[in-house]
Amino acid sequence: MKEFRHFINGQFVSSASGKTFENRNPVDNSLIGLVHEAGREEVDAAVAAAKQALKGPWAKYSQAKRIELLNKVADRINERFEEFLVAECLDTGKPRHIASHIDIPRGAANFKAFSETLANHPTESFRLDTPDGKGAINMGHRTPKGVIAVISPWNLPLLLMTWKVGPAMACGNTVVVKPSEETPATTTLLGEVMNECGVPAGVFNVVHGFGPDSAGAFLTEHKDVDAITFTGETRTGEIIMKAAACGLRNISLECGGKNPGIVFDDCDIEKAVEGTMRSAFVNCGQVCLGTERVYVQRGVYDQFLARMKEEVAKLKLGRPEDPDANFGPLVSLEHRDKVAYYYGLAKEEGATVEIGGGIPDMGDAELNQGAWIEPTIWTGLADNARVVREEIFGPCCHIRPFDTEEEVIALANDTDYGLAAAIWTENSARAIRVGEQMEAGIVWINSWFLRDLRTAFGGAKQSGIGREGGVHGLEFYTELKNICIKL
Repeated sequence: MKEFRHFINGQFVSSASGKTFENRNPVDNSLIGLVHEAGREEVDAAVAAAKQALKGPWAKYSQAKRIELLNKVADRINERFEEFLVAECLDTGKPRHIASHIDIPRGAANFKAFSETLANHPTESFRLDTPDGKGAINMGHRTPKGVIAVISPWNLPLLLMTWKVGPAMACGNTVVVKPSEETPATTTLLGEVMNECGVPAGVFNVVHGFGPDSAGAFLTEHKDVDAITFTGETRTGEIIMKAAACGLRNISLECGGKNPGIVFDDCDIEKAVEGTMRSAFVNCGQVCLGTERVYVQRGVYDQFLARMKEEVAKLKLGRPEDPDANFGPLVSLEHRDKVAYYYGLAKEEGATVEIGGGIPDMGDAELNQGAWIEPTIWTGLADNARVVREEIFGPCCHIRPFDTEEEVIALANDTDYGLAAAIWTENSARAIRVGEQMEAGIVWINSWFLRDLRTAFGGAKQSGIGREGGVHGLEFYTELKNICIKL
């Protein structure tokens, strides 16, 4: 029986209360192990350790030494690649070949990419004339923000956690991570790596638990946490924002999305089908940037819909170790219930189920205990249908025809969210014109999920607040002070 303990001040510790909860494999609902649930005592200890570490050896590290250490962490994750891969696949159920190409290598790379980007960014300097004619120099100087609370999600557990921990540590901060209760394994394992690489005690801490009246609430409400970075549901982001208001702590929130894909009739149809398939169905649709609303210009609508159905029919559900499987279960039975509810709601709202629409019979008694659901395409829903307006976070999309550019811009922007959009057209002028009018934090043209880590990342409207990535992370993970020197 595995046990997932908290990692505090360089040591693995159990909860004083003895409270634990189960971690189950979504493939067959088998028990992976028990996770210790943090109370206020463990959260207080983790935050205190992080605060103390800001004054310890970590404070004396040069930027070059921090970069060297974080590169070592990245290398060590790759040396223990198989352990991280097994842990991630057990927690999420995703196919090994997907996790081995995306989750683990990109999770490790975040430590190198952000430390090197931040190392090469200058601060500002100005010469100021003064009445005595001797002048003054104003010099920008960045210092670590302090203790950063990292609340990370379950859909890409290692990747999206290190996306935050990497730049936070590169800037000289210390962190307390609260991973999702659904996926504790790789974050816990990273504690071992931090010790192996010589990261000072207290710089990286992990507390496990839930949100309300548990680790998440205790951490985000803690007065000694200087900033909070969160990826997850919008309503949780709202709760965190309220908590951060006490003490005026800075926040970075990357929340929900109901992202549009726009397919114009001058697109490369095969390119559009391939990209939309990935954006709607990769990781079982459990991607905040995924496409749940697809708008196709009427001239290619029938062709596009037919090709999408053909490709969905090819998706093979199976265990992570099955080399032919390219589609795993949802993260949990609880999440499967949520997605299945929307599948039923779509029928009630009048959808035509083009393919999928239910819970599959896996042909195996053990697998049928898992969180499996069919990849699904709907057509025929009204624009105000709940299935069209609310984030589902599952392997599904609604495909609707449109006629004019003006019409589809209005449809795409008619949402409370504004995280991402994808546009498929071979007309470069149209691509830029429409892209500029999208109310979203990131717009892909003839691509999807193509990320340069030097660029800004974040959402508009109810999809979030703030930007991270590249030098934009400096604005969140550091305090910029001005030093004025009279000459």
